[in-house]
Amino acid sequence: MNERISRSLSGIPLLFALIAAYAFAIWLFIDGARSRAPGGPLLGIALFVLLAFLSKGFFQVQPNRAKVMQLFGRYVGTVREEGLRWTNPFYAKRDVSLRVRNFESSKLKVNDNDGNPIEIAAVVVWQVVDTAEAVFQVDDYENFVHIQSEAALRQMATRYPYDSHDTDSPSLRSHGKEVNAHLRDEIQERLARAGVDVVEARISHLAYAQEIAQAMLQRQQAGAIIAARSRIVEGAVSMVEMALDQLSKRGVVTLDEERKAAMVSNLLVVLCGERSTQPVVNTGTLHH
Repeated sequence: MNERISRSLSGIPLLFALIAAYAFAIWLFIDGARSRAPGGPLLGIALFVLLAFLSKGFFQVQPNRAKVMQLFGRYVGTVREEGLRWTNPFYAKRDVSLRVRNFESSKLKVNDNDGNPIEIAAVVVWQVVDTAEAVFQVDDYENFVHIQSEAALRQMATRYPYDSHDTDSPSLRSHGKEVNAHLRDEIQERLARAGVDVVEARISHLAYAQEIAQAMLQRQQAGAIIAARSRIVEGAVSMVEMALDQLSKRGVVTLDEERKAAMVSNLLVVLCGERSTQPVVNTGTLHH
């Protein structure tokens, strides 16, 4: 069922006309009572009752809201025009917000693609774009948005690892833009039937579950230490290579292979060591 526009009239002119008609009905009632003619006041009373019934056709539409119209249970259309409006008094009217809304899901505990338990939550920004589908396709579209968003978040979280050891493969922690786009598409697919458009979806909370958080923190720290050591060793080797090359080119000293090996060993110890080194003066030779 798709939304269609229901015709309505501007309420301001009709309101003034109705006020004038009420005044006329009161005059008829008073005039009939004074004349004491048989059934004199009845015409005024009948007109007053008719006008009271017609008054039920007035309703207000606030900015970015709409009214869904039903006639004896049948959908007849939606009014989106703002202000005071008038329509068939028999129509039942249901108010639907077209404003952009957002909510934050609860923290869900799921297993990521590696099987590690994680905690994840998301913020979803959404709005109703089809009032007929929102009202008639689902029982409670607001509750439907919340439940389906959390279901989509659970499913999305199982498709990615929390952290990737391979820099090229996406993960929840390192590829936020890609993960958020996937989450939005996943939620939109579920909410399309309810006439809802997902404006934005993004992860608001991401952490390892409490029972493995400490172990995973140590794992991350170890990985960071290994990466830092690798960079240090790489830089130290480059510096040693540059030193040997400069000594050879400038002819400062001629070193045999054994002396080169000793020099390389000493430089690597100095450059890669965590603490400052204490120099030791060798008064002999490498062979004695």
